[in-house]
Amino acid sequence: MNRRRFLGSVLAGTAAGGFGIAPAVAAIPRMKIRRIRYYQPKRFNPTINQSTRVVVVDTDAGITGIGEGGSKDMMEQCASMLIGEDPSRIDHLWQAMYRGWFYPPGREKLHALGGLDIALWDIKGKALGVPVYQLLGGLSREHIECYSGGVTTQGSIKERAQAVMEAGFRAFRTAVDSPWSAQPGGPPSGVFRPHQVIDEELEKCRQIREGVGRNGDWLNDVHTRLDLADAIRLCTLLEPLAPYEIEDPLRSENKAALKDLRSHVKVPLAVGEQFGDRWDTNELIEQRVIDYTRVTLPNTGGITEFMKIATLCETHYVGMIPHACGPIALAALTHTLGAFPGPVLMECGRDPSVPYLKQGADFRKGKLWPRESPGIGVEFDPAGCDLLSDITERSTPIPLFRRPDGSITNW
Repeated sequence: MNRRRFLGSVLAGTAAGGFGIAPAVAAIPRMKIRRIRYYQPKRFNPTINQSTRVVVVDTDAGITGIGEGGSKDMMEQCASMLIGEDPSRIDHLWQAMYRGWFYPPGREKLHALGGLDIALWDIKGKALGVPVYQLLGGLSREHIECYSGGVTTQGSIKERAQAVMEAGFRAFRTAVDSPWSAQPGGPPSGVFRPHQVIDEELEKCRQIREGVGRNGDWLNDVHTRLDLADAIRLCTLLEPLAPYEIEDPLRSENKAALKDLRSHVKVPLAVGEQFGDRWDTNELIEQRVIDYTRVTLPNTGGITEFMKIATLCETHYVGMIPHACGPIALAALTHTLGAFPGPVLMECGRDPSVPYLKQGADFRKGKLWPRESPGIGVEFDPAGCDLLSDITERSTPIPLFRRPDGSITNW
């Protein structure tokens, strides 16, 4: 076939739907956002600011998007800016919410913005009749491997680690947890002695390494509890046991301290569960201070921002190990992680099913499996939640400047 005939066949195939491009674009209906509802599940966990509140975005085309995250005041502030807007312009709306007030949003506001962003991607997937991962380039992996802190409380730490491997997980998670009782979930003692904790951790991790075996992995979550000298000592002692990674060895406020730690230790480092958008973590990624980022949804500001961080990670050979999140955000993560070609692991140690989701993430045998359902693949039942807000009126607090081409710049 000559070049002219080949190009003609390509164009004909595209027009006929051969690559699914032209029909997909044509299939997007003209829509406007008319209503945004915000719900709180009956069993809401207020102990950490990883919100599981549910946001529902209704359009005048009858397509509804489901997201998760945020607090009532931040959600109302962001959601009111979307009323009357075209939900298909996702990045444009992200910029409007992010820049729509004088100060850039803090991490709490990013949670709300992220919940809305997830819902917008859900709408676009449903409008096109495809799962969101298809809009992100398609799947790079068949499933997403997960890690667990335990599937049973019975037996020794070695036996519990072995049970996690037998359940199909990729890795067993332990933690620098001396303030807690011997039983998982027990009450804190309130006393933390770093030198003693590190000594105990070394012995514990030796048993875990035996439990997971040659084909298993393990990781250690420090929960930002150590200072620099103690973190160096812990990482150095654990290095011969080949941890998959050491999580959050230092407090997250001073990122320069992580550079000091990196210069002293060789174990893989995973940091970021307390971070938000790419400007929280870009230097750590670009300078290879960390080996894995732990940013998650909706904390980054949603799927839109998560994928931009994913591109940074791929560029600099950094993997992604998102922090645990709510069930709707977890379903969204199967799409973002499924489309990311770099190393991936997910913190999901148990079945994420909840009463208010008729369908959620597909979690089986210690793994997450991307669904073929349109959108992010969840079905929400509001009967299991309390309505907190019902937003139908538009509010734009300050005028945004736009470039001559219509794109948004700062006020």
